[in-house]
Amino acid sequence: MLSEKSRPVIESTLPLVGSRIGEITVDFYNRLFAAHPELLDGLFSRANQRSGDQQRALAGSIAAFATHLVNNPGTLPEKVLARIAHKHASLGITEEQYGVVYEHLFAAIAADLAEIITPEIAEAWTEVYWLMADALIKLEKDLYASGANGKMWMPWRVVAKEPAGTDALTFTLEPADDTPVTAAKPGQYISVKVQLPDGLRQVRQYSLSGDAGTSRTFTTKLNDGGEVSTALHTGVEPGDILEISNPYGEVTLKDGDGPIVLASAGIGCTPTASILRSLAETGTDRKVLVLHAEKAMDNWALRGQMTADAARIDAELQLWLETPHQGANSGFMSLREVGMPADASIYLCGPLPFMKKIREEAIQSGIPATKIHYEVFGPDVWLAN
Repeated sequence: MLSEKSRPVIESTLPLVGSRIGEITVDFYNRLFAAHPELLDGLFSRANQRSGDQQRALAGSIAAFATHLVNNPGTLPEKVLARIAHKHASLGITEEQYGVVYEHLFAAIAADLAEIITPEIAEAWTEVYWLMADALIKLEKDLYASGANGKMWMPWRVVAKEPAGTDALTFTLEPADDTPVTAAKPGQYISVKVQLPDGLRQVRQYSLSGDAGTSRTFTTKLNDGGEVSTALHTGVEPGDILEISNPYGEVTLKDGDGPIVLASAGIGCTPTASILRSLAETGTDRKVLVLHAEKAMDNWALRGQMTADAARIDAELQLWLETPHQGANSGFMSLREVGMPADASIYLCGPLPFMKKIREEAIQSGIPATKIHYEVFGPDVWLAN
């Protein structure tokens, strides 16, 4: 935990560092990639670097961690750490890389705050960094050890590539070697590594959209200008080999007997479809409410799978469409139009504005925040904030 020596220093400097951390992380990544350009090949997303999402996520997570240490002495922000650890594990982050990050991050801090930084301030923020790093290293080691194999990347063969609504495809894979397969939990994701036309390898996380366990099926939407989705849609065919990671992600179906609400928008239906499939396969007797929002009926990537699985367990299914369609609600999803089950657990996935809106409406309806689980595609700028 944060030492009594460092706590007042962090408390007094947190407003300044917090106000500057956005600029500091931009400089950090510039320094990091200048010294280690190889990290952009198969690890960091250059698309997220260009958009600034990765910088904002890192800045927010550091500030959030330091704020928690100041406001909650003796504890760590477990939710923040767990989500970061799962993302790191899906990329194969190693313990040694934390030292590399420290070197360039603190060089950026020293440069930005050169006029006010003192040895005492540097020592206190170093303590914060290594408290966070050590906690993540431990969590990531546990995640690596929990897999059925000790590998980061495994070859899997594409056995099917099928249309899934407008501009989306579902890829079904099978093992291409004899590496033991780590069982996936409903709602988890895998990292997929592809080589782009310029030779650079890039990685993206995709939620498993079909059965959990040892199968691997994921559904991806063709993003306008997206490098990896374009490569998958246009350059990968049945018979090709993809490198994928073990499954990760802490937003999974929790045990219990209370009601479940699965709320998604667009391609965010992939993890909720996996959870719904698991419930259908086990023949759950829990009350299940499936809510989904789309631009139009044809856009719904997993329409057939989700409607069939909902019917198998007599789940209530409600749909919102921007383009009117018989039997569907018109416009955008709102929980104010839904009779929310008491004591429900809610699983959210979709665009960030959608999830923020639905989460707020769920809380207003009386659902505790601790029962609301969400998955973010890409850097988690929401959690960091």
